[in-house]
Amino acid sequence: MEYRKLGKSNIEVSVIGFGCEGFLNKSLEYTKEMFDFARSYGVNCMDLYSPDPDLHKRVGQVIKEYRNEFILQGHICTKWADGQYSATRNLNEVINSFETQLRNLDTDYLDIGMIHYVDSLETWQQVIDNGILDYAKSLKEQEKIKLIGLSSHNPIVALEVIKHGIEVLMFSVNPCYDLLPGDDDCEALFDASSYEKEFLNFDPLRVQLYEACQREGVAITVMKAFGGGELLSENSPAKLPLTPTECIHYALTRPAVVTVFSGVRSKDDLEKSLYYCNSSDSEKDYAKVLAKLPKISWEGSCMYCGHCAPCARKIDIASVTKFLNLCIAQNEVPETVREHYKALKYHASDCIECGACEKRCPFSVKIIENMKKAKDIFGY
Repeated sequence: MEYRKLGKSNIEVSVIGFGCEGFLNKSLEYTKEMFDFARSYGVNCMDLYSPDPDLHKRVGQVIKEYRNEFILQGHICTKWADGQYSATRNLNEVINSFETQLRNLDTDYLDIGMIHYVDSLETWQQVIDNGILDYAKSLKEQEKIKLIGLSSHNPIVALEVIKHGIEVLMFSVNPCYDLLPGDDDCEALFDASSYEKEFLNFDPLRVQLYEACQREGVAITVMKAFGGGELLSENSPAKLPLTPTECIHYALTRPAVVTVFSGVRSKDDLEKSLYYCNSSDSEKDYAKVLAKLPKISWEGSCMYCGHCAPCARKIDIASVTKFLNLCIAQNEVPETVREHYKALKYHASDCIECGACEKRCPFSVKIIENMKKAKDIFGY
């Protein structure tokens, strides 16, 4: 299992984590079996969007003996009423729900306190005006949460909220959603009609979001990596199924992404996600599938897939390109990006323009031109 740091913190999470929907209405025995199996692979984190008290009590009981080693991403602004959950922006309800969550989990703190489901700028304004953001900041001061997070499906909102001290962004990341522009109505992501016209390359705001998070040290935790399972079937918006391993690897190669919360509903689902840990480079290779997708073209866009390797001069082309894109997006060279580039063993200036990488690229990226740009920007 690979582990990545949550942004600027020292907290490390496994690149594959649990979603909680597969644990709803299950027994304590089932919960323990799933946790034991996942932990045997090194899974150390879970997202708890649901405020279901029974779910929280079971999870709390199972992880009690290793609580300090297990990372919980709990949600602020959810409440439980009449046997179901809903989002709330009422501060009193938010406070009562959060305190109930801690009691049911039998813990004094959450590692990530995730402001729940903010998909419009209007909702974000409510979070500010109703004192919810201030409440989250007070929870951090009291050490009841370690990091302040927020969940969204909308890149327009996400780009705004990371300016306000949000340290972790839970965002929907997969190769189909990345084609769609931001919208207050996240249902558009799930609507087949949204994918009927031809798209060229990624939505620029989503690219900008991932790069901004990387630059600012905001960690991205991923939801909907499989598009609710649709991307794994013939009914995929892309009209071609991907595997769980391909979807997970796609998400993990986006800038700033640290973990994919896999929505497992059975041990078989869990095994398919955890297979990623032992999969080959060929099995992780989403590029070979994406390059064949009908009606969609990523031509000219670097997917950070690694098909350009091996380089005759041993340049890590994907990393150089990623750092180049961060600088272009910012219109400057951020110090952190400069230092990451400097730490590479080989640099753009080592390129001999042999063109072998361009012949291997399934997306016709102008790699030699990118190496020249990187050399100009970084100076070597």
